[in-house]
Amino acid sequence: MRKGIVIPCYNEELRLQQASFLEFVEHHQEYLLCFVNDGSTDGTLRVLESMQSSQPERIMILDLSQNSGKAEAVRRGMLHMVSGTSVQSVAFMDADLSTGFDDMRRLMDYQQEHGKHVVVGSRKMGGPQQVRRSLFRRTASLAVGMFIRAIIGMPVRDTQCGAKVFSRSIVTEVFSEPFLSRWLFDMEVFIRMRNLYGQSVMDVVSELGLMSWEEVEGSKISWNDSVRFPMRLAEIAYDYKVRRVLAQMGGSPLLRRTAV
Repeated sequence: MRKGIVIPCYNEELRLQQASFLEFVEHHQEYLLCFVNDGSTDGTLRVLESMQSSQPERIMILDLSQNSGKAEAVRRGMLHMVSGTSVQSVAFMDADLSTGFDDMRRLMDYQQEHGKHVVVGSRKMGGPQQVRRSLFRRTASLAVGMFIRAIIGMPVRDTQCGAKVFSRSIVTEVFSEPFLSRWLFDMEVFIRMRNLYGQSVMDVVSELGLMSWEEVEGSKISWNDSVRFPMRLAEIAYDYKVRRVLAQMGGSPLLRRTAV
């Protein structure tokens, strides 16, 4: 069964581990990788084209002319994957490989074996995983995580992990509309799932602990972005709450207002 992974890239020329990606697709031919070049201003596209030339049947490139942020890059990549291929499971992961291929395979195998619509990787679940990240990011993650769980109304411990798997059938439902936030779209994914499935949402969503995860230097999220997260979270929560009321009066539960 074919499986696809979307990797958003913005100015990753010096961080992209070409050998690791090429080795993975060479030894796992059921996988198809779709790299989304999000308007990079360095040599990222050139690097991606070189990788594609080595594995033209396993590597796709979606080249966006302007930088739109991770949320839109992932969204466009997910829709591009399901519209142009026969993959039955589609995941997205970070280009820096903070979540490695062994864990991605575990998540995707679990999704298919258990028939879940969504499987999310977790850096916060008990088990043998080795998670390496700075004290600041651990503290910030705890605070933001508590706020997000209260908003989404789902017992997901790690909503922001950059490794998530979706069944083909749910991609067009969850990713059809642009997200409000460039970075906090993971939360919107959960809200959209909750709006679609209501109280039974956890029947189709699973969280699986990662074996390892490592913070990689060079994050695209600035300090200014970080301190504004609480305000952005509140704006997203308000927007979806209001729009859902309107949707129940005759529209789609995924309708949005304006991007923030």
